[in-house]
Amino acid sequence: MRATLLGLGLFAMLNSSPAIDPAKLTPDKLPAHAEMPDLLTMFDGTKVTTKAEWEAKRKPELKGLFQEVMYGRYPAVMTDVQGTVLHEDKAAFGGKGTLREVAVKVTSDSPPVHLLVVTPNGVAGKVPVFLGLMFGGNHHVTDDPKVRVTDAWTYPAQPGTVKDKANPEGRGKSKETWPVEAILARGYAVAVFYAGEVIPDNPKVRGGLADIVTPKSDEPAATGTVMAWAWGAHRMIDYLVTLPELDAKKIAVVGHSRLGKATIVAAAFDDRVALAIPSQAGCGGTAPDRRANPKSEPLARINAAFPHWFSGNFKAFSEAADKLPFDQHALVALCAPRPVLFTNATDDQWADPAGQFEVLRAANPAYALYGEVGMDATAYPAENTPVGRRLGFWVRPGKHAMGRADWDAYLAFADKQFGR
Repeated sequence: MRATLLGLGLFAMLNSSPAIDPAKLTPDKLPAHAEMPDLLTMFDGTKVTTKAEWEAKRKPELKGLFQEVMYGRYPAVMTDVQGTVLHEDKAAFGGKGTLREVAVKVTSDSPPVHLLVVTPNGVAGKVPVFLGLMFGGNHHVTDDPKVRVTDAWTYPAQPGTVKDKANPEGRGKSKETWPVEAILARGYAVAVFYAGEVIPDNPKVRGGLADIVTPKSDEPAATGTVMAWAWGAHRMIDYLVTLPELDAKKIAVVGHSRLGKATIVAAAFDDRVALAIPSQAGCGGTAPDRRANPKSEPLARINAAFPHWFSGNFKAFSEAADKLPFDQHALVALCAPRPVLFTNATDDQWADPAGQFEVLRAANPAYALYGEVGMDATAYPAENTPVGRRLGFWVRPGKHAMGRADWDAYLAFADKQFGR
């Protein structure tokens, strides 16, 4: 099945802004802001007071700033997304769902990204769908022996990985992280893909779509890996919106940790994402760049450990976060008026749960422009106590991980936002 031709750089144009001279976007040229910069003040100091001004001026400007300074430029690629069903099982997961494994090609000659789509059986009408970015292949979420084992570079810590390659021993080992049967039982579809098939999380490996999405470049604003993963999620959406059984207006995107960073970027740069759920996305994603928690990850550390995640320009701010012309509340604000849920764990102070709560509160002015209430809670909540309206926050006891308890929170928030 073929998705609509996007055309050369269409999304890049939609995600561009009136140019700000890059020479003005270095720490030595920018003023210091001890607090998160005012969302409704343009780079030149002009105030934004209406939704129309936000849409026409500030929103494009913020997209441009995030591309130039932090995540790198949104790929300008001629795409013609096509999906070929490789395997179908209409009685998957004990008859609860219909499973399809689809080879999605973003261009006629690109290597495929494999998307596993599972829709609930016996549900009338179009159903909402969770699109998940995964750390491993689709075989991790099912025992079905016909679902292929990815041949892409794989994280050594992923189950069944030997010498950076997946093998069948990992089959079904991530069912707790992606509880497909429980999601189907709530009337939602699930679509998952391995982000490493878009681009490996390894700057020494040129696999997947790397040559298309991140051509070798010394440009300081070249596309970073987080932006590339977000772009990959958009291409999966290109395919999903062609499926008549799915509700194209109710696509929720989910990712954990570094893939949570890609999740919130994907939502900020594509309005087709109806709900964003970045799980424990932390530094460089949902935690404030201007950190107040000494136990949280600092910019200097993430830029040193994972320089490929961000643009080359971002490294200059490793010790100058107060000079950034934005903070992560602006990334959330780009999602307005769509809902966003931050989920965290008490023991995961590295991801700065309390700072993430403040990021949501600071995004409120953008939601107010649309007549929406974002985060209405003013005090950090107790564990297992969801708070918020269009902007949600939930923290549980435990560590850095994603499991069934998290999915219970995701599903409850999605039900609330989608009116189910």
